[in-house]
Amino acid sequence: MSESPYNDLGRPPLHGVALERALVRDGGLWREVRVVDETGSTNADLAARAREGAPEGTVLVTESQTAGRGRLGRVWAAPPRSGLMFSMVVRPRVPVPMLGWASLLTGVAVASAVRRMTAWSEAGEGFLGDGGDVAVDVRLKWPNDLLVGDRKLAGILVEKVEDGLVVGVGLNVGLREEELPVATATSLAIEGAPLTDRAPLLRAILREFATWYQEWTALDGDPESSGVRTAYKNLCVTLGREVRVELPGDVRVVGTARDVDGAGRLVVSGPGGDTAISAGDVVHVR
Repeated sequence: MSESPYNDLGRPPLHGVALERALVRDGGLWREVRVVDETGSTNADLAARAREGAPEGTVLVTESQTAGRGRLGRVWAAPPRSGLMFSMVVRPRVPVPMLGWASLLTGVAVASAVRRMTAWSEAGEGFLGDGGDVAVDVRLKWPNDLLVGDRKLAGILVEKVEDGLVVGVGLNVGLREEELPVATATSLAIEGAPLTDRAPLLRAILREFATWYQEWTALDGDPESSGVRTAYKNLCVTLGREVRVELPGDVRVVGTARDVDGAGRLVVSGPGGDTAISAGDVVHVR
């Protein structure tokens, strides 16, 4: 970017040294936290590094992403410093059938951290930042979109790279209404969040992810004993809704989203019985 990072005081830059100092600890998950001004895709950059042996716990954050991708190849774009765009390298030693939970776990971590960090007190004590009573009501749409109401706040993209995973997150923080790429998107600022400072939000998200991830991997990827499945279902707004799921080959499954099973699949109950879906584009039917 050619412009100064301080030209918009409402969108101050992130400082990699300070983030690394706060997050990298002996015995912790995080090994490196790097911030760059601009890149095409943090997932693509870290995928290349992962192939070269980048260790688990490598994090890349960008202030501007010019070729970001979401699920199904959708483009993810936002003005510089208006959101949190970052990717992480993890190498979970869990059974292969459990790897799908990494994506859902990320959704739980991001949603939980955002809810906690946007909390107000009902008692009139103002912004608490950690454990208040009223939060921006962030929910999960299966498998891992973050919604406020019916509007998308964040997206997550997980890609397998050799023996590891690259986990990408794009969260709209300070995006203004007139800057939205589509009317179905939103941001923390638009939702009236009391905190839109990206640095504490990123620290909270990475710490929340580390807590869930280390518990999940320590328990061999078991979504039940680690609590991931319960936490996910509690946040998932898809459950109980009438849905239409678009599958490859112009196949559609229509019915009621009844459950998220032990493999992380969405169980849809329709006229022909239950269908367990591992990947697909879900539409909430009004």
